[in-house]
Amino acid sequence: MSEFRPIEVLLVEDDPGDVLLCREAFSHNKVGNNLHVVHDGEQAMAFLRGEGPHGSAPRPDLVLLDLNLPRVNGFEVLQEVKADPALRSIPVVILTTSEAEQDILRGYNLHANAYITKPVDFDQFTRVVRQIDEFFVTVVKLPGK
Repeated sequence: MSEFRPIEVLLVEDDPGDVLLCREAFSHNKVGNNLHVVHDGEQAMAFLRGEGPHGSAPRPDLVLLDLNLPRVNGFEVLQEVKADPALRSIPVVILTTSEAEQDILRGYNLHANAYITKPVDFDQFTRVVRQIDEFFVTVVKLPGK
């Protein structure tokens, strides 16, 4: 039996291709983490607050957040999460295509825990997602629930 417990991961991503890649990457992790997916910023906040259809949603141990989202963008989600005392301890990793310096700086100014640019190559993308997953399961000490 593994000494690591599975973690709950919330992926906030509107691109179906990137969702599929993340699912593939997570399926290779031996720990069997639980990946939950929402497709826009409004759904992300409802999931995090357990509102509406997400009333029985678990509290995520980690959020993987795209920036270019419909309705409420990733920066707005990050700002709301870090301003909410009940949510601010959840690590948020920005996973985006943007390499713009102002986006990186804005993400960290809003207290993102990491900023990662999505690789375009399939193998590199899945490797990066696996590394994120493994890092937060095997290296990082996450806050209790």
